[in-house]
Amino acid sequence: MSLSLLLPPDGVTELLAVWPDEPRVFERGRTALDETVTTGLFDEYIDTGCVPAGEIAVVKAPGPSLNQNAYITRGRTDPVKLRSLYDKGFTLRLGNLQRVIPFLARVSRNIQVETGFSNYVHAFLTPPGNQGLRHHWDQQMAVIVQMSGVKRWQLWQLPVDAPTRAYNESWRVWRDTYIPEWEAAGPDIEIDLRTGQSLLLPRGWVHNPHVADPDEHSVHLTFALRERTPLWLAEKLLEGAIADPGFRRVIRPGDLHGPELTSLVGETRQALVTYLEHLDLTRVTLDVRRAALTEVEYTT
Repeated sequence: MSLSLLLPPDGVTELLAVWPDEPRVFERGRTALDETVTTGLFDEYIDTGCVPAGEIAVVKAPGPSLNQNAYITRGRTDPVKLRSLYDKGFTLRLGNLQRVIPFLARVSRNIQVETGFSNYVHAFLTPPGNQGLRHHWDQQMAVIVQMSGVKRWQLWQLPVDAPTRAYNESWRVWRDTYIPEWEAAGPDIEIDLRTGQSLLLPRGWVHNPHVADPDEHSVHLTFALRERTPLWLAEKLLEGAIADPGFRRVIRPGDLHGPELTSLVGETRQALVTYLEHLDLTRVTLDVRRAALTEVEYTT
């Protein structure tokens, strides 16, 4: 079980049986993940220039992510520039490791078999006493696996309800008053996540992670689990509607601007109801299960 590489048995049970809505810290210990995905591996990954430029983010709070020109030369990742930025205090986010590291590709696929959830893996390398991303929240459950050093996680409860995909994303609904209010109140939870520990971070929880120790580097992996929702299920129920010619007919431009639009909407709603009432639920269930196990990404 790949989840057991990230969490101890009680953590795996908590995730699969409960799907917690509050942060939880678990003592992971040392697993095959630690033996395979080492700090040395990341050093080599960076210093050989093998990191795809499109999967890199370089950021130092409170500034935004740097433009790619800061770390590429002739269209390719420049390891000297990248290492220099790290030495200047910038956090390096190495994205989608499940696409480039075979071991993590297998872990990612197995997690999807275990959960039915698509997922991805990012690595965050933060220099001593520094910070990359500031306060924000995400749209999926994250399993934070501390590989090296200590990272301090300041956490606040959800400011929005059930963010998912593009809905209620941090930057879409952001208020300038958020950070001053959070900092004035202080975090609801503060965790110093240490090597060998993992943090379950439910979607929507505000987090402000940073390295407090001026002498210690931090490396952590974020396994983001894209939660399936009733909306996703509804989309699967409707996918087969394209086989019905009635749903493929052209809507004339004039019908989108004239008084006929209201009746057209009503007719389409009724057509959808009729379509759904006649679905073969046994077949659809099989299709949905197959999609849960194989659908790697979703779009908004």
